[in-house]
Amino acid sequence: MSRPLPPLNALRAFEAAARLGSVSRAAAELHVTHGAISRHIRTLEDALGRALFVREGRGLALTADGMRLRDLAGDAFSTLQAGWAAMQRDRRPAAFVLGCPGSLLARWVIPRLERLAHDLPELTLHLSAQESGFDDALTGLDAALLVGEAPWPPGWEVHALAPERIGPVVSPRHTGFARLEQAPAEALAGEAVLHTVSRPQAWPRWFQTQGVDAASLRLGAGFDHLTYLLEAAVAGLGVAIAPQELVQADLDSGRLVAPWGFVDTGGEWALCARRGNADLRIPALAAWLRAALA
Repeated sequence: MSRPLPPLNALRAFEAAARLGSVSRAAAELHVTHGAISRHIRTLEDALGRALFVREGRGLALTADGMRLRDLAGDAFSTLQAGWAAMQRDRRPAAFVLGCPGSLLARWVIPRLERLAHDLPELTLHLSAQESGFDDALTGLDAALLVGEAPWPPGWEVHALAPERIGPVVSPRHTGFARLEQAPAEALAGEAVLHTVSRPQAWPRWFQTQGVDAASLRLGAGFDHLTYLLEAAVAGLGVAIAPQELVQADLDSGRLVAPWGFVDTGGEWALCARRGNADLRIPALAAWLRAALA
């Protein structure tokens, strides 16, 4: 069954003229001529059999029918415009929820967000700090950026990004800096070193790689989060141990020094997602992260 409607181009021209109160302004808005707007209005008036505008001085005024059609057309075009905008928004992919430990988020991801947005403009990130670890289902996340070691949960697809390297760092503000700066690794034996309770094996493993007896390790102040540990180190409160990537900016600025360098831990930076997740943003993000960590 047909649903007769007024000519839509004519209705659009009339709505603009009625809303703007001027044929000339309607022509400018729609990028057509004054004559085209006038012809469209006459088309509607002929189809309706009644006038929509009347002359009033040097301008035009709406008739009662014109005011009624103006309101109908204005509502219809407003509804259509809002619906079209909503449909366009629906085409955009949802935000990509990336979980990562708070220390990685604060010290590595956030400083690179502007560059990431420039390089991957189609990727809208929602960042979620995860301080209690990740469950096997990565609940609520599209992917997780983390540092870890195999074996990984069987339901994960793991994109290896870079090997993890850790090493001791110390601030020039530390009272023992002059003594430690040129000293061998053995100088840390008996030093009250800063540490995190979340990673108790970091110092013993590093001592082992340096051939220093781990029994000589003496722990000083401990911190729940790596971010706090590194702030304490920058303040000169002691020697801390940390992943190279998370302290590189401090090393570049001279806020921290790494007299003994960094060693591989056997762990790796990884982007992990649920196995079978076909979201093409995952390999794109993995490639970007791999290049940024290189």
